[in-house]
Amino acid sequence: MKILTTAQIRACDTYSIEHESITSLVLMERASNRFCEWFIQEFPLAENPLVSILCGKGNNGGDGLASARMLQANGYEAEVFILDFLAKPSNDFSSNLERLKKENKIKINYIQNAEEIPVFDEEEILIDAILGSGISRPLSGEMEKIVNFVNECNNIVVSIDIPSGMFADDRTTGTSIHADYTFTFEGPKFSFLLPDNFQRVGEFAYASIGLDQKYIASLPVHNYYVTEETVKRIYKIRPKFAHKGLFGHALLVMGSHGKMGAAILATRACLRSGAGLVTVHVPGCGYDVMQMSIPEAMVTLDEDQFIFTRVYDLQKYNTVAVGCGLSTKNKTRNALCYMLKNMENPTVLDADALNILAQSPDWMEFIPKNSILTPHPKEFERMFGRTENGYDRYELLRNKALELGVYIILKGANSCIATPNGDCFFNSTGNPGMGTAGSGDVLTGILSGLLAQEYTPLEACILGVYLHGLAGDIAAEERSQEALMAGDLIEYLGKAFMRLRPSDKKVHRYVGKTKELS
Repeated sequence: MKILTTAQIRACDTYSIEHESITSLVLMERASNRFCEWFIQEFPLAENPLVSILCGKGNNGGDGLASARMLQANGYEAEVFILDFLAKPSNDFSSNLERLKKENKIKINYIQNAEEIPVFDEEEILIDAILGSGISRPLSGEMEKIVNFVNECNNIVVSIDIPSGMFADDRTTGTSIHADYTFTFEGPKFSFLLPDNFQRVGEFAYASIGLDQKYIASLPVHNYYVTEETVKRIYKIRPKFAHKGLFGHALLVMGSHGKMGAAILATRACLRSGAGLVTVHVPGCGYDVMQMSIPEAMVTLDEDQFIFTRVYDLQKYNTVAVGCGLSTKNKTRNALCYMLKNMENPTVLDADALNILAQSPDWMEFIPKNSILTPHPKEFERMFGRTENGYDRYELLRNKALELGVYIILKGANSCIATPNGDCFFNSTGNPGMGTAGSGDVLTGILSGLLAQEYTPLEACILGVYLHGLAGDIAAEERSQEALMAGDLIEYLGKAFMRLRPSDKKVHRYVGKTKELS
């Protein structure tokens, strides 16, 4: 799904109005319908009968007026507060206000300043329809006072389209509504996906209002939101006569004394993601634990008893993953440098492999093109430097992926996949319960397993990150976020795959080169 800018959404509105013979008022009605459908489901009438809607005098306020009318028709007790000190109302706002007055079922209050805002009953839900995404400067004066007042209330706050005062495409430095929920249209705004803004946006949802999809498809963007629909187009169904030689051979170079758990998690995840064959290269101290823990994997031993120092014959593997529990000892550092110089296929680099590159940034030029790097925020900072905010970090992430010709997955809520061509894909699955030791090792295993099956690096990134988060979501539903462990992600990976299987079997049969068994 494309993440559109404010200007692009406005252009979509205009195009749809001109080419579908509809009016802007019809689009407003559609938007309000979509919002109310979501609101009624999220806040059932029996539990949340009282609703106060704060409206500006622009089109966002018009959405609020139409929503008030629809909620009242569905049994809610709605009351409207219009900020009357604002500039001239938009035409669609005025049309909805006249309709509301004629029906004479909802109390309408006109607010001239912050002192006139009443103290709300704590059971009321406040709907923010004050300002939309078209603002061009930070809030000030009475508007800022009113927003601050709302933020100090103990009520649930729901914003329509965007929290008032927040910028959709740029960093917000001033005051804005701090919503508990935000419902927006067509897709999430770029700003919703950066950690800086969670306190402003809260949980977000979205729906289409029927803007022209062909026109949207023609718009150039750099940012995408990964949805189930996106992933189902990537996922490949296995043919009846498939065998392990069709699904590739992955080499995992992982583990050191005291850190073999990382190697175990990554290896299990690689096998669970569908790789035909998996070999794990570990120091001597890891032999027994690997053979006993994962009988499905083959094991090769390093010359050293405690750390990784050397690996031979990289050419026989479809893909290589390096780093989980590896250590950063000098011999390991030199061995990693040798590997990078002698690998031709894209590889997956995580954990200590990234830490080693952070210590020797000149070695980054040796990373095979189209490889996948999976840093968490601190690893990213060690590799590429500190940034002041999420917007600056996003730009640095995008630029480094372009510069190095690699895919960089910056892990976190809405993990961002930056590509060598400058595009970024934000993930839609996952939950805070996944913030636990070993989750990153599992992702590395999934990615290497998908690469072994000849998914392209981009496909592996999108599918792998989505499945990783989806497995976490399923696990959290059954075990809670607090009790979630990295091993649970592997256990629930099969259920995540099952959710992607289409009901229509005539889709995306697996296509790949048959490999000779070794």
